[in-house]
Amino acid sequence: MQGADTDAVADALERGDALAGTGGFAGELDGTLVRDVLGRYPLFVEQSVSEEGRLDPEKWSHDPAALADPRSFPAGHVRDDSGTRRRWTLPSPDPFDTRETAIERVRAAVETSIDAVDTDGLAIAFSGGVDSALLAARLDAPLYVAGFPDSHDVAAARSAADLLGTEVRVVELTHDAIERAVPEIASATARTNAMDVQIALPLYLGAEQVAADGFDRLALGQGADELFGGYAKVAKAPEDPRVEADTVRGAQREVIASLPDQLERDVLALRAAGVEPVTPLLHDRVVDAALRLDGDLLVDGETRKVALRAAARESLPDEIADRDKKAAQYGSLAARELDRLARQAGYKRRMDNHVTQYIESLVE
Repeated sequence: MQGADTDAVADALERGDALAGTGGFAGELDGTLVRDVLGRYPLFVEQSVSEEGRLDPEKWSHDPAALADPRSFPAGHVRDDSGTRRRWTLPSPDPFDTRETAIERVRAAVETSIDAVDTDGLAIAFSGGVDSALLAARLDAPLYVAGFPDSHDVAAARSAADLLGTEVRVVELTHDAIERAVPEIASATARTNAMDVQIALPLYLGAEQVAADGFDRLALGQGADELFGGYAKVAKAPEDPRVEADTVRGAQREVIASLPDQLERDVLALRAAGVEPVTPLLHDRVVDAALRLDGDLLVDGETRKVALRAAARESLPDEIADRDKKAAQYGSLAARELDRLARQAGYKRRMDNHVTQYIESLVE
């Protein structure tokens, strides 16, 4: 079993509580295959197996490379003698009664989850935004940022580290490093589409340096954007065509539902680089608090992640708590430079999915 201890998983199974107070889990318990509702740990089964009955041990794995033809075991599901079925569904709680209560509950959940992290062998992925800065402010661990020298993330991480009175190690990305890492990421994640590889690149290359420096665990602020309204498509609901929901709260749940697929990619890439991810902002207590936020505590005008920023002010300077950030693939310039390499190799933008075609050429 990966993630929560077996007693906690057994309790979650018995009660059917999707948010049972864990940081996620996946694996086998007394012959039952289980994966938590957010899919925080990867789990795979052979594509060819039927949905009937208990699964033989050699037909499932946490590592897709261990199987002949793997497919993801769905988040929130179990498999036992009765076959595969959904056991947990993300709850739909009523919002907090007051704004003050909401912010205090978010603050308590976030601080409790971060403060519980064991710092032995730990480093922190640090972009200078509010999510990773909360980790940096409350955990005694070295900070790392990956990006090209002129990237937004490198500049933001350095300025935020100065404000926190600490230092950050910069892992400078290069074209050679990207060309080497792309097939390694594709192999680890079984994905070659441009977006997935672009997102994984700064994570993977930064984590490689973390591992080379002797750390085996990497804390990340993953989940904050999905939980607290960090995406433009959530802020613009229902006008944004990328979401189906007609409210900000509905759009929040919609992007939370995308977490299992995203986390699978990120965990596999980080493990391939030599570290185990640590994600305190994805603990059940944080998820529960986020699900209870009204829309105006997710997005208010041009401000996103309203409640999280307000809760962070007790740990961070206002300049960091209020700071916007770019997605890692753009803030690090990994996406821009992978596109440049694709075009230099003859894969022009007029071609369909030219970056994906370039990635597939590197893999071949």
